[in-house]
Amino acid sequence: MSTNNNLIPGFDDEKDDSLKILLEEASSVDKCLIVYLNGYIDTYNSNFFQKRIAKVVEAGYVNLIFNCAALNYVSSTGIGSFTSFLKMVKPKGGDVVLLEIQPKVYEVFQLLGFSQFFNIKDTVDDAMKFFAKDVSSSESSTSDLFPKIFACPVCSKKLKATKSGRFRCSECKTILAIDNQGQVFLG
Repeated sequence: MSTNNNLIPGFDDEKDDSLKILLEEASSVDKCLIVYLNGYIDTYNSNFFQKRIAKVVEAGYVNLIFNCAALNYVSSTGIGSFTSFLKMVKPKGGDVVLLEIQPKVYEVFQLLGFSQFFNIKDTVDDAMKFFAKDVSSSESSTSDLFPKIFACPVCSKKLKATKSGRFRCSECKTILAIDNQGQVFLG
């Protein structure tokens, strides 16, 4: 593993004792970086976290794998950070994968209804296979994905989407979006 500044010039210029970030390039996937997180993400350090990852995306890395094995706490603000990363990389053809999430951290994702918005894998190999599949599936037709039947992430009402786009849940009125790959997002 090389130092963070070798991969992203100036990455380590700002530090935070509550969250340590180590970067590793994933050479088998184009524009992919593994981000090792150690510590916690809360209201106080989420801005630091977002600025560091924004630097990563600005450097051209749009396929992000967050290794969360040493991440022992994430607040709702921290989950908001991960959501903003998805919004950063999706328009650029990238995606986010979360790895090795501790049960108490995963519980926060579940309680807030975000566990289904993120690609959660067990190993780096699984994440690499996901990105390899993602590249080939984006070339295939979306007609085999739609219509898509899924549960609203807020109220669990069964919904049907005939195409990608934004719409409102008929039960709880939450605004939802579905992308061309059939993934559902809030807003």
